[in-house]
Amino acid sequence: MEDVEIDAPGPGQVLVRIAGVGICHSDFLPRTPMAKPPIVTGHEGSGVVAALGAGVTDLAIGDHVVLSFDSCGDCRNCLDAQPAYCTSFWPRNMSGFRPGRPTNVRDAQGQPVKGNWFGQSSFAEYSVVAARNAVKVDPSLPLELLGPLSCGVLTGAGSVFTSLDVQAGSSLAVFGTGTVGLSAVMAARVAGAAVIVAVDVNPDRLRLAEKLGATNTFVADTEDLVEVVKALVPGGLDYSLDTTGVPAVVSNAIDVLRLRGVCGCVGVQLKPLLVRPDQLAFGRTIKGILEGDSVPKLLIPRLLELWRQGRFPFDQLIRTFPLEQINEAERAMKSGAVVKPVLVPRKDVS
Repeated sequence: MEDVEIDAPGPGQVLVRIAGVGICHSDFLPRTPMAKPPIVTGHEGSGVVAALGAGVTDLAIGDHVVLSFDSCGDCRNCLDAQPAYCTSFWPRNMSGFRPGRPTNVRDAQGQPVKGNWFGQSSFAEYSVVAARNAVKVDPSLPLELLGPLSCGVLTGAGSVFTSLDVQAGSSLAVFGTGTVGLSAVMAARVAGAAVIVAVDVNPDRLRLAEKLGATNTFVADTEDLVEVVKALVPGGLDYSLDTTGVPAVVSNAIDVLRLRGVCGCVGVQLKPLLVRPDQLAFGRTIKGILEGDSVPKLLIPRLLELWRQGRFPFDQLIRTFPLEQINEAERAMKSGAVVKPVLVPRKDVS
């Protein structure tokens, strides 16, 4: 932990005092050649608007907000309500820099620090974000818990509601029951799916999946897994969702489908995916999904209303840690002891 300086918000931006921020596997990517340090990561933030840049009219100081990923708002995909496919998504979200601008964060020696990870860099007490990417929420809600709605929860729920468009009475298999997978299970129950299958290596996660709506659960090394899952519905399942990125698991997710079934892939594949000719010969579809194909300002309020109704208990995935315990929180997530750690930078946010 160290002190840095952050500039005041510029035109179209807001300064947000962070109340809570989820940890996601994507926050570890700067340990790879992508977006090398020095960088502030964190991209599932929520907090209170502390200052406004010029031209911001739809937010006010004191508003409670959830911070989403960045997008330009003007390209063809953004205008088509698909901001996760913004033509400048990767430089805006994965580089740590603001497109065409120097960093707005500096260390104690005045050296630049990348401060725009997924448009927010929210492993911090404060973050400067584009106002268009801040979703205003009801101040009566538990603000410190809401950050994961902007990425992990959004991805899982959006994959079911939007990308796959799971229908009432249909069937879905979810491979991997982390935040994304369990959010997909909850969303499938809301959507009225009749068969909701969860597959994972962790029996504790499978028990949680049952609590959240899974009708059937299987340990990943179950003998003849594909045939066992496929036998639940005559002909195979309507939909499957892979959240692991493991090619062998993706292959299983395809194989459990009926003719013309759809497999959604939200996990970035760790190695090349080999697709057998018979897997696609019968009208099956493999669909890549980013951020649940969602518009955060539309889906996040919907998820919060479902939570109020007791139908989408995403808070059961969360355990909070002080920001200073970020390493302990990471270990708890990687061990499987905690589904979604949320870091709380300070206690006096209001």
